[in-house]
Amino acid sequence: MNDRAEKIRNVLVPVISVILGFILGGLLMLVTGYNPIQGYQAMFSSAFQSSMSVGEILVGAAPLIFTALGFSVANSAGFFNIGLSGQALCGWVASIWVALSMPDAPKLVVVPLAVLAGAVCGAIAAAIPGVLRAYFGTSEVIVTIMMNYVILYVANHIVNNVMDPSIISNKGVTKIVGMNGSLREPWLTNIFGGSRVNTGFILALVFLALVWFLMKKTTLGFEIRSVGLNPFASEYAGMSSKRTIIISMIISGFLAGLGGVVQGLGTFMNYFVQGSSISIGFDGMAVSLLGNGGSIGILLSALLFSILKLGGQGMQFAGVPSELANSVIPLIIFFVAINYVVRYLLAKASGNKKQTAIVEQMESPENKQDQKGGDI
Repeated sequence: MNDRAEKIRNVLVPVISVILGFILGGLLMLVTGYNPIQGYQAMFSSAFQSSMSVGEILVGAAPLIFTALGFSVANSAGFFNIGLSGQALCGWVASIWVALSMPDAPKLVVVPLAVLAGAVCGAIAAAIPGVLRAYFGTSEVIVTIMMNYVILYVANHIVNNVMDPSIISNKGVTKIVGMNGSLREPWLTNIFGGSRVNTGFILALVFLALVWFLMKKTTLGFEIRSVGLNPFASEYAGMSSKRTIIISMIISGFLAGLGGVVQGLGTFMNYFVQGSSISIGFDGMAVSLLGNGGSIGILLSALLFSILKLGGQGMQFAGVPSELANSVIPLIIFFVAINYVVRYLLAKASGNKKQTAIVEQMESPENKQDQKGGDI
């Protein structure tokens, strides 16, 4: 019975966080002189106004699913992979480079090679902080944050000075990938009214199932979760914490790299110099947290974030500034971050004093320190 109640709470917490985010966003519109009802009506009518806009929702969700899965795997092992943006950028650059370098090869050859190249580059980028963490105890947060900048400038250097001039369109911009290297398919484009929807979303659904199977049904998944819960007990049980740390980071980077591949070969079809870290990395972290790290939760959260981003543009037609339209997502993230408050209010509302006490004990500073343990 307790397990069932906990599962219900795990579903209610993100749902309530989303509702509270919308409510507080509406209040912000109200106090600044805008009509929240008209604003939200414009948001959802814009997001679902045609089959093309529905296709664009899927376009926005696909890379977020990959980066969210990448964050979830690392988080299950007890690590905060902040480098998803850089790892996704590796996948973007590598996949475009490979695809443009094989203009005359058949699609059955180019697409698998380009996708694999992007995923492997993302995995290599994540392996570096994984090795440093496993063998030297270096904080993966600091290393991955710094690597985001390193990868960003290296990627810009590659497109400006390393790539063959024959695949460059303008300074800092590559040529468009041909259909032999694209994830887009005419039948998908026709179904969704000419949108940029591509097989990247189908690939994302496949990996949602694969990652679920990996984490729930395999020995490696069990080891990753065990190390995340208690690395010392895992070592005592015969598991190699160092090996598991590195493998979990490699898998995380591999998935983030696939997010960049979908962004490159599916959404934009080329690469262009970036001025800052790409947003799908940080948005993917939020998607994973909102979805509680589960496959179904990540899918629904990615679709929600894509709807909010696409619909937020439509809110401007109702006179709501883009700044207010874009405030809903961080408000939702805020309530996810303080999920303890939501859980506490749920426990109080149920009248279950025992559950209320459990929530208070779980969030006590002493218990948090015990759970944290120490560096591996």
